[in-house]
Amino acid sequence: MIPSILIIGATGNTGRAVAQTLPTLLQSSSSLSGHRVIALTHSSSIIEQNWAEITVDWLREHQVARAFIASRIEPSQFAEESTFYLNALNGGVNTGLSRRLTRVRQLAVDLPQPNVFSPLIMSPAVDFVKRFRETGKQDTLRLLLSKDAPVGIIDPDEIGVIAARLLSLDDTSAHNKAKYVLNEPEDITGMQIVAMVEQHIGTPVNDVSYKDVSFIDMVYEYKYTATKESKNVIYSIKRAPETAWEGKCSASTASPEILKLAAPKRTPADTLKALLEG
Repeated sequence: MIPSILIIGATGNTGRAVAQTLPTLLQSSSSLSGHRVIALTHSSSIIEQNWAEITVDWLREHQVARAFIASRIEPSQFAEESTFYLNALNGGVNTGLSRRLTRVRQLAVDLPQPNVFSPLIMSPAVDFVKRFRETGKQDTLRLLLSKDAPVGIIDPDEIGVIAARLLSLDDTSAHNKAKYVLNEPEDITGMQIVAMVEQHIGTPVNDVSYKDVSFIDMVYEYKYTATKESKNVIYSIKRAPETAWEGKCSASTASPEILKLAAPKRTPADTLKALLEG
């Protein structure tokens, strides 16, 4: 069987761009041009397979040489990803790529780790502008960011492009067991988002709630209450932005290796414009 590169979550936020970019890059690779791409999605797949149930035998059968994982954020995510990495280690997969941190360090793993996805940060502003345009009325603009701490955010598609470039390298040894931080070239603060919104609606924003994590309450109520998931576990997400609020997640934290490989170009203003037009 032909050696394979596996993309898990091929139609998701980051996996979509990996699946779109990787085949073209492989064509110009001296050692990987003969590899096929196996794309698994959350709902259907080229090969019918639940990725969380992938075994060592499955990996060997399909000769998976490299893999990218963009799994859904669920309470079981860490256990599922760790199990996959252990199976990959035992199955001979020589490079694993994940968009999130993993504790399995024995593998040759490259870790494109974003500070935070730009649509998550900008979507409240998008909803606010759209409602104002429709009704002429304002409600509270609820922003995850603090008022003045600079944060480097990033578009998921840019992560996918970077991951595809890593996957297509003939020699990945320079990135072995590395952990990379990804973000856009410009910082953004909550106050700057408010200014962008005001430009789009042509009037001052009356009420802003910074450091607002109230959406977690809604996520728990509508998604997890019926599943009996631990409320403590889900609500621990509210602690996630604290590092950003402390000013420790600025654009300056971007890993120089990533900037050389495929520097992200989309700015927060670009993201807001694209989401408003989408």
